[in-house]
Amino acid sequence: MRNGKIFLFTTLVLSVVLAACGGGGGGASTTITSDMQDFKYDPPEYTVPAGEQITLELSNTGAVEHEWAIQSTPATAPYDEADKANQLVSFILGPGESSTFTFTAPSEAGDYQIVCGIPGHLEAGMVGTLTVQ
Repeated sequence: MRNGKIFLFTTLVLSVVLAACGGGGGGASTTITSDMQDFKYDPPEYTVPAGEQITLELSNTGAVEHEWAIQSTPATAPYDEADKANQLVSFILGPGESSTFTFTAPSEAGDYQIVCGIPGHLEAGMVGTLTVQ
């Protein structure tokens, strides 16, 4: 009987310790990968949990500079200063560059537009969707 109580106690303590380690480590809890090409995102759709820290592994395999920007409201062509003012986050890479970025996902669930705000790129169809759940 005593061994059973020790086992139960040890299991409970380990559960609490492991839960604490997983909850506040400061690292991103979700990683998404995106390749910016001329003139599209691969993949074009991403799903993340609301309000979570996100790691974005971003590369630009295109021949020109590209941007990965999340809009608070959908952008319209031509992309202008009003659209730029509605960016929640923005990351720009030159051709052949790769980098890792961290951002916090919007706290409100829904679909958010991802756009390339480089002149002419939105018009060329460089648009994606970030679904926040």
